[in-house]
Amino acid sequence: MGSLRAVGGDGALAVIVAARNEADRIGETVRALRATFAGARVWVADDASEDGTAEAAMLAGAEVVSRGRSHGKGGNVGAAAEAALGVVPAPAFVLLCDGDLGGSAARLAPLVDAVERGECDLAVASFSRRLGGGFGLAVGFAGWAIRRLCGAELEAPISGQRAMRAEILRLALPLAAGFGMEIGMTVDAVRAGYRLREYELDLEHRATGRDLRGFLHRAGQLRDFTRAYRARRR
Repeated sequence: MGSLRAVGGDGALAVIVAARNEADRIGETVRALRATFAGARVWVADDASEDGTAEAAMLAGAEVVSRGRSHGKGGNVGAAAEAALGVVPAPAFVLLCDGDLGGSAARLAPLVDAVERGECDLAVASFSRRLGGGFGLAVGFAGWAIRRLCGAELEAPISGQRAMRAEILRLALPLAAGFGMEIGMTVDAVRAGYRLREYELDLEHRATGRDLRGFLHRAGQLRDFTRAYRARRR
């Protein structure tokens, strides 16, 4: 196992978990992260959940950043990032992930190891198994947008599971709004000369299906992806 998990208590690593209405999974996710990255500070960016997500995260040992109303994924993760980067001593590395990973969050270790070893500056996870999803329109647009803006080719352009040097997160602030967060971060990092690499990991998450709820979710994603693309095209 990588050395960051051994020295996390020295402030080398901060973990930021994006969550909205994940009360049934956030506890397991936080516990897996704390066990894997021993001593690292785990922050949960709770986007005004209505189901007790914040309370479950705190019971599991996380520090929670939550506001009274929803600010979208980018807004709330950005607020948590400001808090995590503002501690003394500041972390040298940051791991971002989603709150619905459950116990599979323990398998994010290779991302942190890769950045620590200097293989890359930004390590992004691609899922080894496809779980749910629609017809690929939103993901396809995200891949096209990143390729058009900075030339990077990604298998998982909107993966929220990513480890990075802390300066990349600082560079990306304020994060692109809503679900455009990952596109904006990727483009900003590559344009600044940072090295990006993808790693296939066996992760699990709450997948959306080809039903009304799933299509509405992906429509919201596509809206935010388009906004992030337009902002960086200018």
